[in-house]
Amino acid sequence: MAFILITASLFFLFLWIISLCKVLILPRIPFAKHFTHNGRSFRKRNVLLVTAHPDDESMFFTPTINFLTSKGHNIQILCLSTGGAEGKGNIRKRELFQACVTLKVPMQQVKIVDHPDLQDGFGKVWNRSLLAKIIEEEITNCSIDMIITFDFYGVSGHCNHRDVHYGVCKLLHDTLQRDIEVWELVSTNILRKYSGPVDIWLSIFLAMLHSNGTMHCLVNENSRRSFKAMAQHSSQWVWFRKLFVALSSYTYMNTLRKVCSQNC
Repeated sequence: MAFILITASLFFLFLWIISLCKVLILPRIPFAKHFTHNGRSFRKRNVLLVTAHPDDESMFFTPTINFLTSKGHNIQILCLSTGGAEGKGNIRKRELFQACVTLKVPMQQVKIVDHPDLQDGFGKVWNRSLLAKIIEEEITNCSIDMIITFDFYGVSGHCNHRDVHYGVCKLLHDTLQRDIEVWELVSTNILRKYSGPVDIWLSIFLAMLHSNGTMHCLVNENSRRSFKAMAQHSSQWVWFRKLFVALSSYTYMNTLRKVCSQNC
């Protein structure tokens, strides 16, 4: 029994190392070459990343942010709360701006909403009509043509993450924004979620099955930046979040799936 455990541990360690090496060289291979193209011609996109709390961008979306900034696209971040469940809203706002500097997103392209009906916390239900209205205003003000946000589960199942998803869906359904693409970050099961770079093999395979371009695997072009960005959220940078960033597959890659009004 001990021999089997040791063998399995060594195999997983070997697979982890091989997968990490693959992550480090994969950015040179354009797996997501169609993600930001219009037909055959490249065009610069105005992308709105919609999150629920300060630190969401660093914990979950760093591969996407790194990919888009490296390709010269314009990213706006809309954070729909200050993350003030513990009374640290003002601190967390400053931390978000610092993290965005690390992620190469200019501070003037980051907006944090502090609305009495959009307060951080489990059990805090966010009004989807209000969310849709705020997001629509940002789309208009920033000439947005692409939205990226959480899927219906929101990676961790946090109710605020899920409400953000449904707020975007309501906007998409109500306004029928045909000129705006919406992409959601795919949530995975707990084994894939904590498999670190090992999940890259399955993520790429699943993305390749969607030859119609409705799913893409974006590999983190600078995984160390995930740690640096999350470290800027010093009020949240406790041991279990450090462990999460090290072990989470979301540090090394993001799988994005295209959202249509019909399936919202």
